[in-house]
Amino acid sequence: MISNLLVANRGEIALRIFRSCRDAGIGTVAVHSDADARAPHALAADAAIRLPGDSPSDTYLRAGLLVRAALDAGADAVHPGYGFLAENAGFARAVLDAGLTWVGPSPEAIETMGSKVESKRLMAEAGVPVLAELDPERVTEADLPVLVKASAGGGGRGMRIVRDLGGLAEAVESARAEAASAFGDPTVFCERYLETGRHIEVQVLADGHGAVWAVGERECSIQRRHQKVVEEAPSPLVDEPMRERLFDAARKAAKAIDYVGAGTVEFLARDDGEFFFLEMNTRLQVEHPVTECTTGLDLVDWQVRIAEGERLPDEPPQRGGHAIEVRLYAEDPAQDWQPQSGPVHRFAVPGVTAEFAVRPGVASGLRLDSGVADGSVVGVHYDPMLAKVIAWAPTRAAAARSLAGALARAHIHGLVTNRDLLVNVLRHPAFLAGETDTAFFDRHGLGTLATPLADERAVRLSALAAALADAAENRRAARVLGGLPSGWRNVVSAPQRKAYVVAGERHEIAYRLGRDGLHAEGFDDVVLVEATPERVVLEVGGVRRTFDVGRYPGLVAVDSPLGPVSLEPEPRFTDPESEVAAGSLLAPMPGTVVRVAVEQGAAVRAGEPLLWLEAMKMEHRIVAPADGVVTDLPVTVGQQVEHGAVLAVVQGEGE
Repeated sequence: MISNLLVANRGEIALRIFRSCRDAGIGTVAVHSDADARAPHALAADAAIRLPGDSPSDTYLRAGLLVRAALDAGADAVHPGYGFLAENAGFARAVLDAGLTWVGPSPEAIETMGSKVESKRLMAEAGVPVLAELDPERVTEADLPVLVKASAGGGGRGMRIVRDLGGLAEAVESARAEAASAFGDPTVFCERYLETGRHIEVQVLADGHGAVWAVGERECSIQRRHQKVVEEAPSPLVDEPMRERLFDAARKAAKAIDYVGAGTVEFLARDDGEFFFLEMNTRLQVEHPVTECTTGLDLVDWQVRIAEGERLPDEPPQRGGHAIEVRLYAEDPAQDWQPQSGPVHRFAVPGVTAEFAVRPGVASGLRLDSGVADGSVVGVHYDPMLAKVIAWAPTRAAAARSLAGALARAHIHGLVTNRDLLVNVLRHPAFLAGETDTAFFDRHGLGTLATPLADERAVRLSALAAALADAAENRRAARVLGGLPSGWRNVVSAPQRKAYVVAGERHEIAYRLGRDGLHAEGFDDVVLVEATPERVVLEVGGVRRTFDVGRYPGLVAVDSPLGPVSLEPEPRFTDPESEVAAGSLLAPMPGTVVRVAVEQGAAVRAGEPLLWLEAMKMEHRIVAPADGVVTDLPVTVGQQVEHGAVLAVVQGEGE
């Protein structure tokens, strides 16, 4: 029996595993990097061990350090979570060699499925349909389009779509570099790319006595950069005959490698019901909560019980209802999914009925699995996912509506996120009709789907609310006549002025407060009902609207039913040191320069790559904004740069 378990991971998955351990009466041990010293997972366990350093290669990817931490803390078992070393056979062996219990499949099963090349060959022999592997050196025009994939990869890293043979070499080189950085293995291969496939996966559970369950399928077709964004169970594509074939293929895959524990067999399916094996993830999946919410199973609990030698019952539980999960990322979809870093001032999702928990027998609810809290800092060393939000209900439409409403009302202050995109997807007619293939973003237009929930009128009203709340705060801090509204005059005078920047656009608010109330330029139908530093109530065209206001250094966050708005107060005076030369390309986040493609003085074309910046386990291309000449290139390969640092200066033609 396991009595004390170390989770060799971080963030929300560590907290998720701790929850099941607490329910089972098992002690918990956390590990943390220096950057994560005050992270929620590091504070939630019974004990915590420091892993010196910040980067994954110095901390969460060091098998020997993790095993030593488990022994030092008196743990008798290790759970790898997902990502990092979760699918590393060497780590599993090191845990077992140290006399500890490994909560996962055998090292041999991990090794077999860890190589996508070898696993495809084995699955074909077992009678599971597969897409043929292509050697990158032998791809021809007739094979296009192809997908370059990292053999040891996952999570969209080390993957590139190639539609032009001329771009194959660069795609392979880039994928190899990213795969080596993320997984320590640069091996890549190619396979035929299906433009409009459906990503369907089957959750399996297998014990050490020969029993294999297929406990439900999930659809994860809505993806960006081959990384899942929206997941649901069951799939709107799959009918009962197709489900039986999927389950049969998944059980064959598990039995072919004597699999033990929880795992996921992933398939690429077509609308006609034909499907092909993609890979098997020999670990818990990020999207496992949707299966838990539709089966009542606690998959983490069953991982532990199977590791202790327990048998599965004769039959898996019945499935019921529908569950949808979204991954809330600190990223800007409108700016090529650019990841964000910095403080999370406020994080609150209304209506949550469970956190990291299974609620068997409850027909509907809202679950939150989050690795951040108020005051958390999102760094550049790890994936920028903030949380998973999951709704379950008797029907798919009800789950989508509940989840969209909760996200729209959530207070998320401090970082740009993909929240608006998620809400728009959940409310989109095509999504509600179940038309959710992997080309969803391309088909419906990322620009449209990433449209802010707050329209221009809502932004202006939010800016007015911010100005009035700011004035109320000034009066609250006043030493005399604190109860008098800020800017109040007994006779007509010049209006108060406040300027904010929203998504690069300047909004100036001009208003006066007099005996007859509020007079705001451009707001003839607005009446002030109440203004406090935290809340402003306005009557707009006879309809009362409430605006909640949060103020932080350099940021005012306004939440209302009209949509969330983040405003940057415009300073009265500009710091000359903050000015940069025209044409400067600034680092969108802290990171490391990993490649430079041009030299100073080179002529470049719009869209041409200048250099690559590595941050948050991904490579980000910095491209020329227009035709011109590189007049300054102050960075070199290997250099660490801060957010906002000048990476290059491109002087346009004729400037």
